[in-house]
Amino acid sequence: MGKKGKKEKKVKGAEKTAAKMEKKVSKRSKREEDDLEALIAEFQSLDAKKTQVVETTCPPPSPRLNGSLSAVVVPQGGGQLWVFGGEFASPNGEQFYHYKDLWVLHLATHTWENIKAPGGPSGRSGHRMVLSKKQLLVFGGFHESTRDFIYYNDVYSFSLDTFSWSRLSPSGSAPSPRSACQMTSTPDGMGVIIYGGYSKVRVKKDVEKGTIHSDMFLLKREGKDGQEKWSWSRLNPSGNKPPPRSGFSLAVGPAGRAVLFGGVCDEEEEESLEGDFYNDLYLYDTVKNRWFPGVLRGNKTEKKKRRRVKRGGAEGEEVEREEEEAAAPQGPTEIIKEIVTEDGTVMTIKEVIPGPQVEEEEEEEEEEEEDATAPLIEPCPRSSAMATVRQGKLYLYGGMFEVGDRQFTLNDFYCLDLHKMDQWEVLVEMDPSESAGQ
Repeated sequence: MGKKGKKEKKVKGAEKTAAKMEKKVSKRSKREEDDLEALIAEFQSLDAKKTQVVETTCPPPSPRLNGSLSAVVVPQGGGQLWVFGGEFASPNGEQFYHYKDLWVLHLATHTWENIKAPGGPSGRSGHRMVLSKKQLLVFGGFHESTRDFIYYNDVYSFSLDTFSWSRLSPSGSAPSPRSACQMTSTPDGMGVIIYGGYSKVRVKKDVEKGTIHSDMFLLKREGKDGQEKWSWSRLNPSGNKPPPRSGFSLAVGPAGRAVLFGGVCDEEEEESLEGDFYNDLYLYDTVKNRWFPGVLRGNKTEKKKRRRVKRGGAEGEEVEREEEEAAAPQGPTEIIKEIVTEDGTVMTIKEVIPGPQVEEEEEEEEEEEEDATAPLIEPCPRSSAMATVRQGKLYLYGGMFEVGDRQFTLNDFYCLDLHKMDQWEVLVEMDPSESAGQ
């Protein structure tokens, strides 16, 4: 019994020791876990501070050109802005690097993500990329080195469902290789329209010749998803077409109309290069396949007549009234109509409609207010400005123009209501001291 009692005491003692040890280890482990959790929380806090997006009031962007002004390009994921390729040039302009990477800016979190996907276009700049249904289409561009250059007219598609690239092989006659064209999706989402652009060729060893393109093409999709067939066709729009130019800005407006602004037409001589800069507006109706100029109506005050009328009566009563000019015109009305033929010729037709006869005799004294028209405010001529349309308004930012041998980069900001087409509104005035000249 004695031995048995001793054994039982030893077992109980060992159990107590183990329990104490386990409790001590548990406390130590808990302290270590707490310390680790605190450490992790500290790292997370530091990391959050590094990546935290804080919106603060700041001055306008610095002067710039050839950028993108976009109203949420891809709606999925809370809004996404996609960027492909681009160019880095050395300060002396003698070395170039062309990118072929694909990035997406998540607008909900203000974070950039580099998308790794093989099989995409080669490194280039001056290309164009638009959203067409659930894919991004990339067309054209150029690659330049110190020794040579090449222009492209290939088409690539990036699927937003599978995040994969594929090179398209459309049937039909494709546009000639070019950069700096404008590309816009058709209203039905079944294709894109390519307009204009620029390219150059080497005519001699050290002599290059530039070409401004003014042709237009439709890249159309047919068939079901995954079994699509693409085809090129050339468009011949009617109407009043813009004169040839490069560096123009284009954005899609209401009712499927594309709005073109400004640009430059370079006149190249053997040893000189001069450019005519524009600040005009043209609209292209993608449904009717027709160009027409965008003419501003201006802010006109209402033109009124103050009419004093004497009518027959015992006292020779005088009646004074105000009426709008639009009410019952007293004289003949001239109506001017413009008819555009298929070849683009504009015919002007004048038609005169006689005014109504006045039955009763009136002696009138008219005091007519002058038609006061506010001076039109408009952006100065420029090329390579950034343009976009948001809720029926055209927004225009930056760009450049030249005076003699000097080039000026702009930072002014304008807005135009495309429904009213009355006048430009200045959102940010140009600061001459800020405009970069070189």
